[in-house]
Amino acid sequence: MLSCRSSTLVGGLSLVVSISALAQTAPRPDAVTVIRAGTLIDGRSPAPRRNQVIVVRGNRIETVGDAASTKIPVGATGINLSGWTVLPGLIDSHTHIFLQGSDPAEGGYDAQLLKHGLAFRAARATASARRALLQGFTTIRDVETEGAGYGDVGIKQAIEAGYIPGPRMFVVTRAISTTGGYSLEGYAPEVEVPKGVQIVDGPVEARKAAREQLDHGADWIKVYMTHRSWLDKKGNLVSQPTLSLEEIRAIVDETHGWGKKVACHAYNGVGLHRALDGGCDSIEHGLELDDGVIGQMVRQGTWLCPTMGVYYDHMAPADTPAGKRDRKRVEVHGPSLRKALKAGVRIAFGSDVGGFSWKEPMAREFARMVEFGMTPMAAIQSATSKAAEMLGMSGEIGVIAPGAYADIIAVEGDPLKNVGELELVGFVMKDGEIYTGELK
Repeated sequence: MLSCRSSTLVGGLSLVVSISALAQTAPRPDAVTVIRAGTLIDGRSPAPRRNQVIVVRGNRIETVGDAASTKIPVGATGINLSGWTVLPGLIDSHTHIFLQGSDPAEGGYDAQLLKHGLAFRAARATASARRALLQGFTTIRDVETEGAGYGDVGIKQAIEAGYIPGPRMFVVTRAISTTGGYSLEGYAPEVEVPKGVQIVDGPVEARKAAREQLDHGADWIKVYMTHRSWLDKKGNLVSQPTLSLEEIRAIVDETHGWGKKVACHAYNGVGLHRALDGGCDSIEHGLELDDGVIGQMVRQGTWLCPTMGVYYDHMAPADTPAGKRDRKRVEVHGPSLRKALKAGVRIAFGSDVGGFSWKEPMAREFARMVEFGMTPMAAIQSATSKAAEMLGMSGEIGVIAPGAYADIIAVEGDPLKNVGELELVGFVMKDGEIYTGELK
């Protein structure tokens, strides 16, 4: 949390003594806040700028300019971040606020669907949304509720109405797969258990599911194009395809007709090829992208949301079939990202938090992206202006520029030298409102 001390901004404007006092109410439409940025990474430019002043009016950025030449509006509130690096609010394009990791000690994934009621899960999702915001992620694309129905729509509405703190949300609601294509699994066949997604079979059911989810508030539709994965006799990673080409085409056609987009969970192989042939807009994970897939993604403008860290940091024991599979995933995932980067595939940041505990830092993903070939600036832009482009919000989020929403964060260090600094966000403004608090 940012520690504030009284000092001078520019033109004799004094620093606000207590930021926490500003977090109690949303800014008035005519309220003006002036932020002095020692270093500014605006989310779009190839290099940072020094000694900048950001003028915020209400919930939008009015001007950005040099401190020496910027005229300070009379009566403005000043915030001095002259010793900090200031950035746009971050965007995580792959989260699950209704999941809390899969710790076997807590019953794993199954317990969340079988033992935890929807009210309990919604309360935990509320806490997860707050955690995302306090970590500097002012926007998230939450890619399915894992058996909690349309709960993400309710959380989004509560945030927008000001009842709870949280990021701007793009939601996919239930997600879609086929019979035999999603958990819960392994129970007696005569026992009916809930599924983490909406199950469809055939293009008619697929189109109807997309219509239902869009009608109930989905911003995106998510489809599982692969499910189980294992190693074949030669040690290659194999992924079970789910939807047929006709099924995914029906979903994409319907969703695009509503002016919305389709995200496809796809690891490799047949299901991944079907996802692209069907016209999906983003590939989630993409563990093993062959040359044909990469070329097709470039031609079609398909986004890749690689979610590296969840695979590298959470593996089953090495001497188990699952552990061997997990290590193969890691073996192919990094080189696959390198090839995609070299070819010019568009990359959007996604942590897959919820797949791992919300107590772990979401921004840890940046280090993995840099490890496998992205520059720190490119990694930051994947979570700012590039992610905003994928979400259809270019110029409104993911940038510090006139006209954009006032989503602004700051860190004390230099993330271009050490991208791990983004795990230590100390200042968070969303929609012109400042948020403070401790991560518990």
